[in-house]
Amino acid sequence: MSQLSELQERLRTHRPVAWEQLPDFALYMDQVLSYMDRQVIRFEEDDALTAAMVNNYTKSGLVPRAEGKKYGREHLAYLTAICILKRVMSTRDMDLLIREELQSDRPIADGYAAFCDSLDSALRITADEMEARPQEDTLADAAIHFALLSYAAGVASRRYVTLLHQEKEAAGAGETESKKPKKPKKERT
Repeated sequence: MSQLSELQERLRTHRPVAWEQLPDFALYMDQVLSYMDRQVIRFEEDDALTAAMVNNYTKSGLVPRAEGKKYGREHLAYLTAICILKRVMSTRDMDLLIREELQSDRPIADGYAAFCDSLDSALRITADEMEARPQEDTLADAAIHFALLSYAAGVASRRYVTLLHQEKEAAGAGETESKKPKKPKKERT
């Protein structure tokens, strides 16, 4: 099996586990790091999640604090989303999307399921696109094609995130306005 066939196969089959399949018992940091290696598609060792990264994500509020030194399903869901999104967006934007997807009014299990569904769709589309590429394409031609698809999707993603930031700022401004004390109306004489 060629390396590109292996990639295509992993794009078709490798998925983070469903919420119900995440461990329902607490894990220590070394177990979390080992588990996360199975949650995302990786080819290089230098993009592995580290304890320092987890600690930084926790300090910045992207991941809830561990209970003692143990991490549960909720932590694994957050870390899965972070490990995938960090490759394509800033921490600020990732924070906003994670808060919307995983910390909104719905249960975290539902937010994680929605995230996994979107990921599944994106991975299938990419695998299909690889299959549709002409066999005579050079590696450079194919790499440029996928880089341009990534560029186009990135432009769309950044626009959605900008609109979401604006929406949140407007909602925050509305809350601030409603909290201001109202000036008493002057009586007419």
